Amino acid sequence: MKKLLLVTTLLACTSAQAATVLGAKVGVDGWNAKTTGSVAPRNSNEVNYKFDDKTQGRIWAALEHPVPLLPNLMLSANRIKADGKQGNNTIDADLSSLDATAYYELLDNDIVSLDAGITFRKFNGEFGFSPTSKVDLDKHLWMGYGSASVSLPGIDFFAFADLQAGIDESKVYDGQVGLGYEIDGLALDYRFRLGYREYNFDVSRFSGVNANLKTKGVFLGLEVDF
Repeated sequence: MKKLLLVTTLLACTSAQAATVLGAKVGVDGWNAKTTGSVAPRNSNEVNYKFDDKTQGRIWAALEHPVPLLPNLMLSANRIKADGKQGNNTIDADLSSLDATAYYELLDNDIVSLDAGITFRKFNGEFGFSPTSKVDLDKHLWMGYGSASVSLPGIDFFAFADLQAGIDESKVYDGQVGLGYEIDGLALDYRFRLGYREYNFDVSRFSGVNANLKTKGVFLGLEVDF
């Protein structure tokens, strides 16, 4: 506990130096994703399904401020759905979730941006197994959060990487890497992003299901900074 308090204090002190003005940003991603893997109700044998490729989506909003010790806040909604089939077995998988992330800015300058924090992910989907079985996915996860971006002076391109890794479910992670282009406007800044995202959902007896699913693919996004 003492170590945790010390780390939190150090993060907060660093954040107080990094964030100097109040700011907000919103964003949206379109994700061309392919899902693979197996899933089954608890106490049943997992079935490897052949899933259809689908376009998934994510929207988010973040508020950053200069108040010492108080973390910044980001809220996001993830839509992740996949329809699968194996022989006579079919499944409608819905891993959609709502995230609340509290984070500190460790660095924030013209070259490097580095954030760290924690995410509370609340699932609001379900697994529909043929012919009539359905399991609500209504549990939550605590996940560590990290984000970094690097820009070169004099150009508007940047590289970025984000990762959320499960704390209570260590085999769950959600990460992305990519490149972006920034346009500075008079009132708003626009950041176009192109990257690769991978979401691994490997759980046992989680909200009534066993699953080993991976969803991955290329995404295109837009972020608007106020």
